[in-house]
Amino acid sequence: MSLVEPIPTEPAVPWRPVQPLTRDDLDRMPDDGHRYELIDGVLIVSPAPKRVHQHALGNLYYQLRTLCPAELTVLFAPFDVALAEDTVIQPDLLVARSDDFTEHDLPGPPLLAVEVLSPSTRRFDLMLKWSRYEAAGCQAYWVVDPDTPSLIAWELRDGAYVQVAKVTGDEAAHLTSPFGVTVVPADLIS
Repeated sequence: MSLVEPIPTEPAVPWRPVQPLTRDDLDRMPDDGHRYELIDGVLIVSPAPKRVHQHALGNLYYQLRTLCPAELTVLFAPFDVALAEDTVIQPDLLVARSDDFTEHDLPGPPLLAVEVLSPSTRRFDLMLKWSRYEAAGCQAYWVVDPDTPSLIAWELRDGAYVQVAKVTGDEAAHLTSPFGVTVVPADLIS
């Protein structure tokens, strides 16, 4: 009798759920410092962000919070935005009507979603999240790249995103949705 396990002849097949994951499945994920999101029933796990990411996020939060009208709320991740039963995402920063929040989540699109790019999230932020926010009717979507530094902003017009700003370094983006604000990417990382 051999004590050595036989070598498999076929490559291992990664585990996949039989059906798309839902909000209930997401609620059972561990609180371990990772960000867990669902996009069309597929689990997306992201590591904790780096210092430059958090620095840019904090500066932008402060700027938006200072200018935010009383009827709106600015929040930063982690906070769930439930776009559908199989799509629950956590934008790095969001602005929504204060009355639209529950204690647990925002059950629908925010007025503004902001993602600060990281190497591990860049493709999701620029493609998947961009398209899900657009389809859900999120009025404005901004992407900040702290490494460049740069900002690209889109606004929803006739059901589709239109780029309204693309600035780098010391250039200023004068944005109006969901309220007036001027963002200079270099200021976000200083």
